[in-house]
Amino acid sequence: MRRLHDWNISYSKAIELQKRLASKVRFTALRKTPKFIAGTDCAFTADKKKIIGCVVVLEYPQMNVVEISHAARKVTFPYIPGLLSFREAPVCLDAVEKLRHRPDLFMIDGQGVAHPRRLGLAAHLGLFLNKPTIGCAKSRLTGTYKMPAATKGAYSYLYDADEIIGAVVRTRSRVKPVFVSAGHRCNLKDAISFVIGCATRYRIPEPTRLADIEVAKIKART
Repeated sequence: MRRLHDWNISYSKAIELQKRLASKVRFTALRKTPKFIAGTDCAFTADKKKIIGCVVVLEYPQMNVVEISHAARKVTFPYIPGLLSFREAPVCLDAVEKLRHRPDLFMIDGQGVAHPRRLGLAAHLGLFLNKPTIGCAKSRLTGTYKMPAATKGAYSYLYDADEIIGAVVRTRSRVKPVFVSAGHRCNLKDAISFVIGCATRYRIPEPTRLADIEVAKIKART
């Protein structure tokens, strides 16, 4: 895992850092089918003083859970739209460090490069992890799109002006789509393919869906 910067940083420095790190993001096709795919998600304790991060590792394509890891940290960065990674990335990295398995691909509940400065949570984590990462968000942060067809597997592109920054993907027929973008060391084509491939009976693909369930269990115990 790379140590690219410290997390104790001001708002203005965080913006500058995002702009600089965005130039380091790489879009490449996956060279082989991943054996292990990890999903990450976060939740805050009821008093909002701590953040919990959870990583669930699944065997692909069987979708069998092989490992679950979690971590907790004191919240040190305020909620600022577009700077989510400075709140959530540190605890996600803590949870990843505890893993015994080495995931080949990370699916993050958040944006990849579908971000005003092209460095959402998935892209930021990807640079630290130096692994292929995909952003799969429940809602749009930025960009314009046309609604895709209603059948599972349909998608339309998400644009910022004339630039394609992601895709709006239907993971279930006649159910609201998710917003997919490449994070790091992955391209949009592969990101779409693996999100659809990991979507079984639910709108949210299994890696992030199960991470959400696990982090909710931990939150309930705190």
